[in-house]
Amino acid sequence: MNKGKKLGMATLILAAVSAAGCAGGSMTTREKGAGIGALGGAAGGALIGSAFGRPGMGAAIGAGTGLAGGALIGDYMQGQEQAQQYEYNQQTIQQNQRTIERNNQQMQRQRAAEY
Repeated sequence: MNKGKKLGMATLILAAVSAAGCAGGSMTTREKGAGIGALGGAAGGALIGSAFGRPGMGAAIGAGTGLAGGALIGDYMQGQEQAQQYEYNQQTIQQNQRTIERNNQQMQRQRAAEY
């Protein structure tokens, strides 16, 4: 098998694995980062590896490195999203508590006015 066919086969396998991973539902930010990192790393590794006559090995090394780096970046981004969501939830809870308090005060005034 020549180098072009090996690279094409590796790309096809990587695409099939990526598509199969998406079949389970929506992906988290961490998973998206890992996937993007793996694909980018494989492409870059294949280009660098082809300069040394080893595109398959370069793609494999690049995919592993990209996967790890992408997962770390995705994990950080997911943590930021969760922190923002937590802050939004806290603000919503406080706003709802103020609304409940105002409603309670209004009910008390109405009761006092009735008697």
